[in-house]
Formats: sequence, structure tokens, C-alpha cells
Amino acid sequence: MTSSAKASLVLKNGTIITMSRHKPKAQAVAIVNEKIAKVGTNDEVSPLIGPQTHVINLNGKTVIPGLIDTHIHVADFGKILSWLDLRHAKSILEVKEQIGRFVKKMPKEKWVIGHGLGNINLKASILDEVAPENPIILYHQKGRTCIVNSKALKMAGITKDAPSPQGGEIEKDPITGEPTGVLHENATDLVWKIVPQPTEKELMEYVESAFKKIVEAGLTTIHWIVTSTSELGLIANLLKREQLPLRIRLVVPINMQNHPVIDAVKKRGHPYIRLLGFIIFVDGSLSAQTAALSQPYTNMPTAGNLLQTEEKIRKLMSEVLENELQPIIHAMGDRAIDLALSAIQKFLERIHHDKFRPIIEQPAVLNPELINRMKNLKVTASIQPLCIITEFEAWSAIQRLGQERARWLYPLKTLISTGVRVCGGSDCPMEPLNPFAQIKASVTRPYFKEEQVTIEEALRMYTTNAAYTSFEENLIGTIEEGKLADLTVISHNPYEINPDFLDKIDVEITIVGGNVVYQKNTSVFA
Repeated sequence: MTSSAKASLVLKNGTIITMSRHKPKAQAVAIVNEKIAKVGTNDEVSPLIGPQTHVINLNGKTVIPGLIDTHIHVADFGKILSWLDLRHAKSILEVKEQIGRFVKKMPKEKWVIGHGLGNINLKASILDEVAPENPIILYHQKGRTCIVNSKALKMAGITKDAPSPQGGEIEKDPITGEPTGVLHENATDLVWKIVPQPTEKELMEYVESAFKKIVEAGLTTIHWIVTSTSELGLIANLLKREQLPLRIRLVVPINMQNHPVIDAVKKRGHPYIRLLGFIIFVDGSLSAQTAALSQPYTNMPTAGNLLQTEEKIRKLMSEVLENELQPIIHAMGDRAIDLALSAIQKFLERIHHDKFRPIIEQPAVLNPELINRMKNLKVTASIQPLCIITEFEAWSAIQRLGQERARWLYPLKTLISTGVRVCGGSDCPMEPLNPFAQIKASVTRPYFKEEQVTIEEALRMYTTNAAYTSFEENLIGTIEEGKLADLTVISHNPYEINPDFLDKIDVEITIVGGNVVYQKNTSVFA
């Protein structure tokens, strides 16, 4: 890029929030090809405007660095986009009407799958009234709960004699003992495992739909948490494309490290797809009460399960780092986090590794001692803020952990003020994709309000801190000259809007590598 090169794209007359400590604000940005060439005033940028430059007059709109989601399940999100959306249904009647319209378009015996169900008291018998010949499974908005009809119960072999699986519950009528159709946690898998798997063509269509929604949300880079080998097949297909609408950083379960697609991703050197690392599961989840705690849950005599030993964690970390990738450790309970930190400490005492930036995924149950250890070991905490609200509201964290432990559930402010780097994700589709809803949850959390963070701190979770986790702080995460031109244009300045309305911020334009990949309304910017 020469000093005389004219810009391919210029954004002017805006509020540019750069997230750079050197130049926090600007008025205009010039882009040459895929990189940012100039950040400054309108006058400073105007010499780069040539006859072929596309100029967008922002009319005072706000520009922030392209947002980064460090925890998203892309394939699952795409699937859900093809399901019946029940988020706006307010009554049993409305749910039945939506199902009725949905089944008219499909043959008998085909599964009806819905999501976003609110606090509506449904049972199998009610669903039977509208679609008795189609198996139905409807997932709740919050928590891991679903409602199924009698057809689905029968196909799954769930009868009055069926025991609830470990980490789950089959609700039964207290009088008859018959299953009501309501399934919780691991019991939901009893039905989900018999739902026919989509074809590869259908899966690719789902992923395309997910990409569209992701860039509409203002996200320019995602950490795709892979959960199945079928997803690796999709990634193999994506490798054949030179252009994608966003940057993908893959996080793959450690047991898939020898899959042939992994080697293909490494060799391909794709401009948009890169393998970030492998995830090592040290425990389960709080919702299933399999997260490993130092003391039992208050509502049952179990403290969860450790899935690894300290020695095994060190061995797996070593294997991953030898391949120049990142080990990402899932540890939710305080006992699991303690074990993970001990493994990291002993590993670093034995081997100094410049390319190791330890990440603990979803570190939920913490305490001051663990937080200080995270700081000293330079461990990044990868957290999805809306999960915090769900843990308190859907899972009843105070009742299940007790007041004292619940106080230290995802303590964002303490983590950040202590000096622990925190990056943000969504855990979509388990939680909403909207990054501004996640930012709002960080800033306005209603539980233990002393852990609310500032707008600046929340934005850094989705920009500079997220870029650091993938060793890309010199490429993305701020709006600075020489960096990749990943930008998000939004309707309101997040520093000036009432925090209660942060989730109402609209994304106007998403730019990835200098290309406009989403524009809400082409007539607004002239």
C-alpha cells in the first residue's frame, strides 16, 4: 500500500470509537483494499478519496471495531433458524396456532422442532390436540428444558416406568405417574438423539443462514465451537471458497485432533478460516450439576465430576502446543478451575512457551484466591454474559449454590479490576446472538450488582480482549492504520445511550476486510 494509493472505501461524518488508547476517537476512516489506511478527521481523510472511492456519509452514526464472538455453535444456530420460532407466543392458544400453521406445510411423521418457548404451561396432551401424528419437540428460551408430545415420547421409549437419566429429569404426573412431556437437562437428549440428522446439503444451508444472521449482528470474527465431526465436513467445504462473509477461528474438541479435516485446515492457509485450538473438558455444566465443585451443591449430595486429572491436562496441553495451537480449558466449577490452574502452573514451571495464552472457558464458580491465581498465570476468562442471567433466573443459582458461592458466580468486575483479561461470547444458540444484549447483561446485571462492568470494559470483551485470545491484536480489535478493515456501524453511541436500551442498538453496516457484507438500509447512507 503506497502513500498515494486512493481509498476503496471511506466512512466520514461519524463518531469513530477506535478502542485504541493512542487515538480513542475520530471522525472518518479510509480503507485501501482490505486494510485501514487513515483514521482521523474528514479533512485528514479526504485526500485519499479518488474517483473510484465508495464514500459512505455516516450522518453522525457510530463506528466501532468489528465485534468478535469467542463462543458460538454455528451449525446448531443454523439448525435452529430452520425451526419454529416461539419467542413471541404469549399463550397456549398462540403456540397451538403456530404449530397448526407449521404442520400444514409438512408431511405426517415429520418432526416439528420449535425454540424460544416462554413461561407457558404446556404438556404432551396439549400438543397432541394440534398435531397428534407429527412428533413434536419444543425448547424453552432459558435453560435446557423441552416439551414433547405423546408421539415423541412413544418413539423415544419414555414411559411411566422410564427412570430419569443422571443429570436430567423426566417430569411425571404425581397421580398417574405418566410422563407429562416436560424434560429437563440430560433427559432432553432421550428425544433429541432419535431426531433424524439433517443431510450435508441441509447442514450447509443452515450454516449459510447462520452466517447471514451473524454479520447482521455486527460480528466480523467468530470462534466456532465445533461439537461434531459432521461440522468438520462442512468446514472442508468452506475451505474451497476463497471469499467468506466473516473470519472463522475454529475451536475443536481434543478427541477430534486427528481428524483429516484438521490437517487440511492447517495446510490450506485460508484467508478467513484458521484453527485456533482444541478444547479440553475438565468438568460438565452447572445446569446439569456436573460442574465440579469443592463442596456439594446445596440441593443435592453431589459435587459434580472431574473429567481429567492434572497430569492428563498437562499432557494434552503439551500435545496441542506442539502443533502451535491453543489449549482451551472448559472448567466451570471451582474444583475444576483449581485443577486447571494447577495444571497450567506446573506446565509453565517446566516449559516456557511464548505461544501459550491460557484460556479457561466458562469459569463460573470462582473465589478471590482463584481469581488472583488466574491473574498471576495470565489466564484469560472466556465468558458469555447472558449465561449469568440464565444461571440465576432459570437455574436458580442462589438456591443451588447458596448465597456465598452465588456471590462469586461469574464476577466480571472483580476479574477485570484484579487484572484478569475477559473475552466475551454468546454461547448462541443456547443464548441470544445479539452482542449488544450480551454487553447490556455485563453492564446492568441485576444479581450482585457490584459485579456490573463499564461500557468500556464490556466493549473490550468483544474487541481488544477477544483479538488477544487468537494472537490477532495487531490485526483486529481496534480501528487503527495498518489493521484489517473490520468495522461495525451502529445506530447509537453505546457510551451515550441509556444502558437499559443497549440491546436495542441496531447494526447499520458490517464491514469485513474492507467489504460491506451487510447493510441494513442502502438509502440511509448517501
